[in-house]
Amino acid sequence: MVMLSKLGQKCLAHLRRHFKKLIKLPGLNNQEIGAKFISLIDEGFKNYALFQQTQNLDEFLSWTSEFKPKVESTIDSWIDRAGGEAGKVLRSLRNKAHQWWYFLDHPEIPPDNNLAERTLRLAVTKRKISGGSRSLERFQDTANLLTVIQTCRHQGRCVIEFFDQAIKAMVDSAVQTPSLIPLV
Repeated sequence: MVMLSKLGQKCLAHLRRHFKKLIKLPGLNNQEIGAKFISLIDEGFKNYALFQQTQNLDEFLSWTSEFKPKVESTIDSWIDRAGGEAGKVLRSLRNKAHQWWYFLDHPEIPPDNNLAERTLRLAVTKRKISGGSRSLERFQDTANLLTVIQTCRHQGRCVIEFFDQAIKAMVDSAVQTPSLIPLV
């Protein structure tokens, strides 16, 4: 799983939701701004999905070279005509463009964080059911176990076999300790 840092990709799916809410809010140009940016975000998702299918980097980069100026000019054309809520979103798009549109320069990074959210679902469900951990140490133990489980799942490996080999390696130095680092 690719971890997104503060300098990495912000989630365009969340941004799209902000613009959908904006369309429903009364205010200066909210409907037009929301519709325009939803269209741009959808174009971004569509072209990213096409790149994932074809792996044609030249075609993707050609599209991004046209798309980036389109986003910038759309922001510039609406930012002074936007009301309060729309203005905040557009200022974030302008000031943090490198984070909102990171995938345009780094197509190995998805434009959303859906994989990360699906991966965290197990931990969130466990926390809600159990009421959380009673100590920081138990919290860390649980986080480590869930990390191993989700990494094995993501790699298509059997979790039980991984733990079986890890326990055997702890007991017998002749048994190789398993690794979660994927082989390239």
